[in-house]
Amino acid sequence: MTSGADLFVVCKQCGSEVSPYITECPYCGSRLRRRAPKLPRAHAPSRSRRRRVGLGSLWRKSRSGSARGLGRAGQRAGGARWSDSRPYATIALVAASCGAWVAVHAEPVLYLHMAIIGPLNGAWWKLFTSEFAYANGVYAFVAIVAVAIFGWLLECRHGPAVVLALFFGAGATGALVASAVYAEPIVSGANAAALALLSAWAAPDLESARSGSYYEGDLLGAGAIAALLLAIPFALPEASWLAGVTGGAIGLVFGLGRYRLADAER
Repeated sequence: MTSGADLFVVCKQCGSEVSPYITECPYCGSRLRRRAPKLPRAHAPSRSRRRRVGLGSLWRKSRSGSARGLGRAGQRAGGARWSDSRPYATIALVAASCGAWVAVHAEPVLYLHMAIIGPLNGAWWKLFTSEFAYANGVYAFVAIVAVAIFGWLLECRHGPAVVLALFFGAGATGALVASAVYAEPIVSGANAAALALLSAWAAPDLESARSGSYYEGDLLGAGAIAALLLAIPFALPEASWLAGVTGGAIGLVFGLGRYRLADAER
């Protein structure tokens, strides 16, 4: 029993009033507690700081197996069997993008055979090769880094097949939509694929934020990258904003659908 918790405590054995900062009673020797309580720090803040979870901490979370940078909603929506495997699909996509960048700048005519410049006229392979064609280094850096980050996170959650399907499916669909809308379309780079991977990863956390549930994903960081990818086409004509929006919508539909399906199965 405690009386005047800031002044003394009462020994249960002998009933003596002793200091609350000792572990044994000085009168009867009985143990009061295992360890002495910590003394309050001077000028200590009254409230503990909330730890922000940023994109830089996602690697530690994914390897530790606790949150894996996915958030609680992401854990419900994804499987744990991919969390400990290497993201081989994402590594292959990044390596192919970097290799294509080197090849295009070593032989510039390759860009004309990979990117969509004007009507397709039967060159259907450009729907897929355009995702690896970059003429601008800043655009290439932003898109490839986004694919690396969110492709890896999504692969830890759903596996390599989902990453490859979203990358090529959303990229090709975005390029096809832009080719159908514009008479002289210009589509190159993986802004549509990167936005699809980003949206699919962020969808469970967006749903949790909308419902007021707890989540650990960094939606602010993901939103900043998404805004940059959406803004690039307005500065560089080689990137299509319509393809990017289409890819982002595809990723969002997949992420929300996969999350709600897994939630309904529980």
